[in-house]
Amino acid sequence: MLEELLIFTRGGLILWSSCRALGAAALKGSPIDALIRSCLLEERSADASFSQDNYALKWTFHNDLGLVFVAVYQKMLHLLYVDDLLAAVRREFSQIYDPKRTGYDDFTDVFRQLHLEAEARAEEMKKSKQAISSRPLPPAPHKIGPKCRGADSRGVAAGARKKGGGSGKDDSDGDSGKEQHALANGGTFNGHQNGARPALVKGKENGGPKDNGAFDVSKLQKLRKNDRKNVPADNAAKKLTKPETKKKGKQDRVWDDKPSNKKLDFTDPADERGDEVTDHVVVNQGESMMDKDDNLSSDSEEEEEEVEDGPKKKGWFSSMFQSIAGNNVLEKADLQPALKALKDRLMTKNVAEEIAEKLCESVAASLEGKKLGSFTRISSTVQTAMEEALVRILTPRRSIDILRDVQSAKERGRPYVIVFVGVNGVGKSTNLAKVAYWLLQHNLSVTLAACDTFRSGAVEQLRTHARRLQIPIFEKGYEKDPAVVAREAIQEASRNKSDVVLVDTAGRMQDNEPLMRALSKLINLNSPDLVLFVGEALVGNDAVDQLTKFNQKLADLSAVPTARLIDGILLTKFDTIDDKVGAALSMVYISGAPVMFVGCGQSYTDLKKLNVKSIVKTLLK
Repeated sequence: MLEELLIFTRGGLILWSSCRALGAAALKGSPIDALIRSCLLEERSADASFSQDNYALKWTFHNDLGLVFVAVYQKMLHLLYVDDLLAAVRREFSQIYDPKRTGYDDFTDVFRQLHLEAEARAEEMKKSKQAISSRPLPPAPHKIGPKCRGADSRGVAAGARKKGGGSGKDDSDGDSGKEQHALANGGTFNGHQNGARPALVKGKENGGPKDNGAFDVSKLQKLRKNDRKNVPADNAAKKLTKPETKKKGKQDRVWDDKPSNKKLDFTDPADERGDEVTDHVVVNQGESMMDKDDNLSSDSEEEEEEVEDGPKKKGWFSSMFQSIAGNNVLEKADLQPALKALKDRLMTKNVAEEIAEKLCESVAASLEGKKLGSFTRISSTVQTAMEEALVRILTPRRSIDILRDVQSAKERGRPYVIVFVGVNGVGKSTNLAKVAYWLLQHNLSVTLAACDTFRSGAVEQLRTHARRLQIPIFEKGYEKDPAVVAREAIQEASRNKSDVVLVDTAGRMQDNEPLMRALSKLINLNSPDLVLFVGEALVGNDAVDQLTKFNQKLADLSAVPTARLIDGILLTKFDTIDDKVGAALSMVYISGAPVMFVGCGQSYTDLKKLNVKSIVKTLLK
């Protein structure tokens, strides 16, 4: 039974509802609101269906009119006529739609008739399938042996026998007969196909200037292009003038009786003298990059390239002629070339293939049936839609202001707790220290909790950061329960009136069941205010697997009905990826959590915010 069919605009104005028109009971919960938050706003509109609680939802769009049609029914029923009904309602309602009207009570009788017709068609189809399945199976055809098949395949086997000397022996089962039979039918023989073998072209990697910042990607690309332009001229000059260079002989090593080890001595003086605090890093490091606005400079702005199938852009006249001669209403076949080029471009920027494909399907669903404006190219329309989709995905759905939330927790008399989780070797401890340094600059007291009781040297590493930042650390050594250590650290911070507790956890792979169970216990026992997933910006497809399995394990192993999942993302090593920024998009798309911090160096100040406009521009270049 259909629970509700709702028609509303993309702006959120409800035009008609079957529950309201027919006087049916309201839905339990808010499945349509969940659909809008999880699918329509997250660019997942190309999915076939959506489930919420006990309901299943299907939808369709009228992109030209900006209308959305949503059908809600019980998940266990598996109604077969929903897609047919949505198409019929979309067709009939679009004929009477007027942007100036807000009520459509006259559509109720039309909907009843459409509903009855859709149910009748589904019942007839069901009966026809049952009739076909109840028919007796036809008798099995006579099996033809391999020798007969060889004799009938265009005379190849017969010709081979004649050529073989006229002996009455049948060699159609021999190797030569198999080879000729395979080649005659365009098949394969001995694992090699009768066709051209694709060639592998190895791309040339051009070096460029080192990027000191995390997001000045456009300026870096401009410098790299200038370097590429100068390379042919330099090579030509080297070919014309080849100076004779003499090979330098091997120089003798000079051994010093008293070598100076000052440049190689990185020992902390506090370790030798036994002092507790000797470094004043908080004073010397300067202002954190988190408090600086990372705006794109005007000199690095370049004209955005159009999405093209070929290597060159088309001229003004050809693009104008294409817009006039082409179809006014966009169809899926018209969008495929531009979408394929966009998908390939996103994948070259390290976006996971699954995410790139879903994004292109979502953009196609939002443009199909839309009228193309005059003198407008399909490629530019697709790129604009993709740009808007990427901005919506990377923009946080909810505002997470850590400084404001810390003050709010401080007023309630308890510390603000942040737990750092992630896989091995991504830099959790280092970036935890960067976050601590940023909080110290805002006059907040911070306590570190050494809950990585698994990896050797983890406690000593965090102790070094605490000494350099002049902040307290709570530690219990190794082989202890990290959940209990975190609870005692929070209690100690409450007694000392500390504002923030940063909990360092052990790195673990997403498939490690014991460590994932220990992490779930830590989160459920201590109820932190923020769970940050620390991930590398270098990963591509693995980012999807990591975040999906982390959230799945936290949900499966949770002891409470409402499982606590990942709240935010901290991307590390962002200064090493050049323009391969796709991991940020993959992580946000698959988890719905925003990127809150970006690590872009080794010093405590190298922590930035994510510049959404810069990331989107880099992805589409």
